[in-house]
Amino acid sequence: TASLAQWMSKKGRYVVSVNLDPGVVWLPYNPDVDIRNYVSIEKLMEDYELGPNGALIMASDIIADQIFNLNREIEELNPEYILVDTAGQMELFAFRVSGQFIVKELKMENKMILYIFDAPFSSNPFNYVSNMFLSAAVFLRFMLPQLNVLSKIDLIPQKTVRQILEWSSTPNALRSAFNLQPNGEMYLLTKDIFNTVSRLRIDFSLVACSAKNFENFVNLDASIQRILTRGEET
Repeated sequence: TASLAQWMSKKGRYVVSVNLDPGVVWLPYNPDVDIRNYVSIEKLMEDYELGPNGALIMASDIIADQIFNLNREIEELNPEYILVDTAGQMELFAFRVSGQFIVKELKMENKMILYIFDAPFSSNPFNYVSNMFLSAAVFLRFMLPQLNVLSKIDLIPQKTVRQILEWSSTPNALRSAFNLQPNGEMYLLTKDIFNTVSRLRIDFSLVACSAKNFENFVNLDASIQRILTRGEET
C-alpha cells in the first residue's frame, strides 16, 4: 500500500490510502482514513474481557457499522484512486460476512482486488498451489476483478521468479514440478486441489514486483489501469 500509493502519486494521481486493519501497531505510511480512529482493540479487550484474537474478530464485524464514517471521510477527500489496506489475516476480512458487506458498501465507482502471492513462500510448488486455492476463494467471495501479484521478488533469485511465473501461465509446467517432488499424501492432495482449482477457469497469471525497490511497478500499474479504466486513463 505504501509503495503503490507513492508510485501512483509520483505519476500525478491523487491517491487516498485507507487502513482497515484495526489491530495494526505500525504502518509504513500515514493512512488518510484510519479505522483505528473508530475501533480500538485495547478498548474491546477491556470492555468485553477478550484476548487479542477475540477482540480482532469482534472488531472486524464492528467495522461494518463504521461504513458511513469511512465513506464520509473518503468523499471529503474526493480522491481519484483509493487504496484499501485490509487485515493480513484473511479470516478477519475475506472470510467473514462483514468483509463482503464492507466491500459492497464502500462508495467507489470501480473496484478491484489485489491478491498477494508471497514470493519466498510460493517458491515451493505445494505452497504455490495453496496460494492458488486461497486466491480462488477470495475471488469467489467478492466476485470482483482480481489481479494476482507476486510480491517480494527481491528476496528470491530471478531464476525462481521466472519459474513461478511459468507455473502461473503454463499448468503443465506446474504439473512437471509436482513430478519432481516425493510421492506421498501431500503430493496427492495438492495435485487434486490443483486440478479442482484449474477447472474453475480463473486467471491465475501473476505480475511480479518488489515493493522495496519498485521493480516492475510499471507493469503492475499498467495491469491495474487495464482493469479499472480499460487502459483509457485520462
